[in-house]
Amino acid sequence: MSRFSAAALTVVLTCITLQAYAQTTASADPYSNNADAGKTQFPLAALAGKDSGAITTAPPAAINQGPFDPAKWKYGPAYDISPDTPIWNPVMIKMIKGDKITGGTVFSTDTPETYCAMANAGYDFIWTEMQHNARDWDAVGRMWKACPHAKAVPGVRVAYTDEREIQHAMDLGALVIVIPTVRSVEEGTAARDWTMYPPLGKRSLGGGQAFDPLVWGNVPGGYRNTINKNVVLVEMIETLEGVKDARAIAAIPGVTAIFAASGDLANFSGYKMGSPDYERLINIVHDAALGAGKRLCGPFAWRDRPDFTCFQSASEIVAIGRGVGDELGPLKDTQGKPTAGPYAPKK
Repeated sequence: MSRFSAAALTVVLTCITLQAYAQTTASADPYSNNADAGKTQFPLAALAGKDSGAITTAPPAAINQGPFDPAKWKYGPAYDISPDTPIWNPVMIKMIKGDKITGGTVFSTDTPETYCAMANAGYDFIWTEMQHNARDWDAVGRMWKACPHAKAVPGVRVAYTDEREIQHAMDLGALVIVIPTVRSVEEGTAARDWTMYPPLGKRSLGGGQAFDPLVWGNVPGGYRNTINKNVVLVEMIETLEGVKDARAIAAIPGVTAIFAASGDLANFSGYKMGSPDYERLINIVHDAALGAGKRLCGPFAWRDRPDFTCFQSASEIVAIGRGVGDELGPLKDTQGKPTAGPYAPKK
């Protein structure tokens, strides 16, 4: 093959690759139709240069008549789904059944290879740590995109109750959202609002990786229409103020589970696990979950504690160490012991 023909073939293959990429990502780009000028008609548009009076008067066929009032707005059917559309998130299916659910923690890595190894290790979801880690959302997106349909679905603990943080997570394809340090019903409601689309929440329709056909773009019923019923929202009770409002937080529509935070409830209370004051706090959270009919989460060490069905497991560092120990058995840590050099015992 000549140099020219090889170069031409490279150009053709590149064009085909780019075209295929554009086709698979078009639905993930909310602005892909903005170039269609001249193709859209506007039969109900205001007349040029004239006030339409729409603030007080609706078109005759409109459902919402009378002066415009957001508080009285009747939400439309644009995103209705068939009642027989199945739940497609495996974690939500187990949540509904009350089965025990495990989340493997990805704490330190930002490499897709390590993430995918954890995601295929046997957990139900991956708890991607963003509260106590300095990685950015680009790194998270690369990890999740590398194996979106791994055994464990992508999940994340965001930094705090924040529109930007939660919508970044959702737009990248999170199916489990964990909200830390929820101190009040107002914070819990805000977390729900940024997680869910209207009418239940206030999430903006901004496209993103979640809409990619290689991620959730081809799910039954469509991603936008069904994600409110599929995303698992876990709100963490970690402070004394959160414990006080635990019943109201658990009762928020859209919250799937509440998490009794073992470490921070000790941190904020001054009492260690097992002490009467500490256990009282955990039991208040327990009672709140049961009273609201929601699932109750905690550390994996509590997998045999009554009524706990959702657990955060160890980090990838611990999991690797334990896995190697299981694999090597008595051969673990039987390295040779030189008397000289960097591996020699320190004197």
